[in-house]
Amino acid sequence: MSTAGARQWLRGGDAVLAAGLVMVAVQLVWKFELVRRTYFRQDDFHYLIRGLESGFTWDYLTWVDVGHLLPGGFGISWAMARLGGYNEVLAHTMTIALQAGASLALLRLLRLLFGARPAILVPLGLYLVTPMTIPSLSWWAAVLETLPMQLALPMALHAHVLYVRDGRLRHVVAACAWTVFGLLFFVKAAFIPVLLFVVTVCWLTPGRWRVHWRAWAPYAAILAAYSWLFLTRLYSSVQLTDATQTPHLPGAGVAGELAWVLATRGLVPTALGGPWQWKPIGDDYAMAATPEPLAWATLGVASVVIAVSVLYRRRAWPAWLMLLGYFLLADVVPVLLGRIEQLGPRVLGYELRYLAATAMVLAIVVGLAFIPLQGEERPWLRPRLRLRWAWVPLAAAVTAGSVWSVAAYADRPLGSTVRSYVETARRALARVPAGSVVLDTYVPPAVAAPVFFHDYALHSRVLSLPSPLPVTWTKRLEGLVRNPLTFDAEGRLRPVTLDGVKIPQGATCVPVGGKEARFPLPRPLAGGEWTAQISYLNGPETTLSVRLGLGRTVVQAGRDLGTTYATVTGHGDELAISTLDGSTCVGEIRIGVPVPAEDAAPVPPQPVR
Repeated sequence: MSTAGARQWLRGGDAVLAAGLVMVAVQLVWKFELVRRTYFRQDDFHYLIRGLESGFTWDYLTWVDVGHLLPGGFGISWAMARLGGYNEVLAHTMTIALQAGASLALLRLLRLLFGARPAILVPLGLYLVTPMTIPSLSWWAAVLETLPMQLALPMALHAHVLYVRDGRLRHVVAACAWTVFGLLFFVKAAFIPVLLFVVTVCWLTPGRWRVHWRAWAPYAAILAAYSWLFLTRLYSSVQLTDATQTPHLPGAGVAGELAWVLATRGLVPTALGGPWQWKPIGDDYAMAATPEPLAWATLGVASVVIAVSVLYRRRAWPAWLMLLGYFLLADVVPVLLGRIEQLGPRVLGYELRYLAATAMVLAIVVGLAFIPLQGEERPWLRPRLRLRWAWVPLAAAVTAGSVWSVAAYADRPLGSTVRSYVETARRALARVPAGSVVLDTYVPPAVAAPVFFHDYALHSRVLSLPSPLPVTWTKRLEGLVRNPLTFDAEGRLRPVTLDGVKIPQGATCVPVGGKEARFPLPRPLAGGEWTAQISYLNGPETTLSVRLGLGRTVVQAGRDLGTTYATVTGHGDELAISTLDGSTCVGEIRIGVPVPAEDAAPVPPQPVR
């Protein structure tokens, strides 16, 4: 290419576009290295199991999960559950495709707003590298919400800007379609029309926003319809606690503390390359753990950046106010209405998942605060500084910090531990004989926390995808259960043993009839649910009444020599047994909590790695 041709290519903006595309591509490769190591976790199992067990109905799609309305996400979960269940390839492909779409949409928007000038690569680069989005990329349920929003916002704003410039209604239709698309996945997409309004009023047509009433009417109609749907379903959706949700705002102190922690330990540090350190939540997730000195340092740097922009850029201050308003209304308020009372601001304030979509808003705000719009008249309040490249050291520091922070996040097993457990448990169920009795316990909290997901955290539910295996599940050991099995800490099946006390068999068994026979325990048992394994010698079958304190249950005992199980809730220092029909002879009794027998051979012999 000749020198003149190269200059023409640069002036035409092709070099900027090419550089932006290269940046997007490098970012996708970089983030894919993290995404491909992740696995499903927590809400992911709940969504997929519920998708498998539900029909594709209105009630299923519009169920509000602790303030989250995502019919699009539930629709994808419904399909995923029928396309291989825990299909990592499909989930990772969807994640990277949405990330690519959001990145390209932002590049397209920046070129439309500011022209194909090199300066647009700065806000683009900020969005591409910020660690603000990283935790959500490692959690598929978060991907279902946040990435569609990150795609919908720049696409809707792009269409709206075109409408403001040429007045064609097809652009309004496109903006509405992208807004609806965002609303299908994330409640925060309701702020897209609000952002369109603020950008229009402050930058596109200052003081003449009423001219575009043909856009505001459909935007308002979408928000009204969505608000009606959200509120009606919010108060009618039965949560996993079997109760409906009645959200309310906590006190001003809690609200203020959450806003401060989320801003100073999350938003500001990650906008400048932080948090640099992470607090692990198990092996597969982490929250920000910004060091105190760096938190204050980033507040100082952010203050200088904002002050410089306001000092020189004519309409910089509305950009920062827009970011602040979005942060308070879209990031802080939903958390206050959610689990703030359960977990508190000192936990949720470090959760970057709540800020993932804010990364896109931040990139747009940085552009508006520093770069004149294409064709904008008098964009500067005073002559610009001669040090035009003063931002380069800051950009380099932010990029280096971001790379460091992402590497620190990825320096953990991520999905390998949960993947190993689930795949090992699936293999174990496939290898034991059909009809084997398996005690249906909760999976480890690292897979799905029972305190949040209740019965959706049971092995029988988690391991039902892609299809149930032919074993018999039981929640309690009652009656004549032959060779029950249970899962160990690595997902392998082992025979059940009871961790508790034993009443040893004497020289002969103890005859038991209709009158209670009492067996003293080696030590008293506290109140709770206890399982007794009773050895017996029978003639014909009998029915046993088993009592511990005030707790009583009735179980069957078979013919001849055998064992039966009785699960009873109570406390005391003796176990009382009688028969309801006939008589029996009781031998050794064990009473305790069912656990895997560590001295027995597991199935499979080794966990799947």
